[in-house]
Amino acid sequence: MSDIDGMSFEDAIKELEKVVGQLERGDVALDESIALYERGAALKARCEAKLKEAEEKVAKITLGADGAPEKTAPLDG
Repeated sequence: MSDIDGMSFEDAIKELEKVVGQLERGDVALDESIALYERGAALKARCEAKLKEAEEKVAKITLGADGAPEKTAPLDG
């Protein structure tokens, strides 16, 4: 599922929504359901990774006079 590794968050979430919709309808064969479930799990992991990446970019660590972290603040604040 290397195609998932290059997906943006938006693309991955759209694809995940499609997968969930297919699984909820229940009109696919068992083998296909299993494959869809596996793809959905990989898409979910990609979304989580992209969200974590975004959180890390948005937050910055404010250091005190002694160099120890004091707090986190928004990147633009």
